[in-house]
Amino acid sequence: MIPELFDLTGQTALITGSSRGIGKAIAHRMAEHGANVVVSSRKADVCDAAVAEINAAVGREAAVAIPANIADREGLQRLVDGTVERFGQIDALVCNAASNPYFGPSAGISDEQFGKVLQNNIISNHWLISMVVPAMRARKGGSVTIISSVAGLKASTVIGAYGISKAADMQLARNLAAEYGPDNVRVNCIAPGLIRTDFAKVLIETPAIIDAALGGTPLRRVGIPDEIAGMAVLLASKAGGFATGQCFVIDGGATVV
Repeated sequence: MIPELFDLTGQTALITGSSRGIGKAIAHRMAEHGANVVVSSRKADVCDAAVAEINAAVGREAAVAIPANIADREGLQRLVDGTVERFGQIDALVCNAASNPYFGPSAGISDEQFGKVLQNNIISNHWLISMVVPAMRARKGGSVTIISSVAGLKASTVIGAYGISKAADMQLARNLAAEYGPDNVRVNCIAPGLIRTDFAKVLIETPAIIDAALGGTPLRRVGIPDEIAGMAVLLASKAGGFATGQCFVIDGGATVV
């Protein structure tokens, strides 16, 4: 039995970047809580593998794969159209996919790399939300969750452009929450700290960075994807029904000290 406040039965959730890491954990846990989920990333084979894993775990055909490149506007529209064709509507959108092609001081980043960060982490989210939200507004209900980062709250000497993009995502959520709230569409951010994923591998495996991070984190450890997925489930469910325009920081306490 799923507690009513967290029951997603009958909902359809579209999650970008969900073939691995935080995105896959969100898709898995939403399916576990009753939702139908669309797994999406650039490569079909990894999407299919994630779908098979999720469906085996929940014991039903809860997940389907629709590959898409978030930098391709037409591809995103096909992703939205394919989801609606398969399930009828989108109740919860999770913008998780992001990129960070550069690691180092800001003076060294190329225009191409900076442009890619802004495109994939901000503009693509804007595109996708703009494609999904009109139907939510017409139905007077829906949720959008953007996976931001504590990098948007703190200075960094190695992932500066990424932090800029994640701070912009927080403001995007605030703006859209104000716009869409009267139609009962909620828009929030989750800002993870260091989470054990391939995406964060370079940070976790750089001794000076991980030692400094854990030394200043009250819980003294790296997080795991499920610790982000739980908040995503909450924000899509009745339990999160009065939350909008917020950024929920899940970082083991790193930003409080």
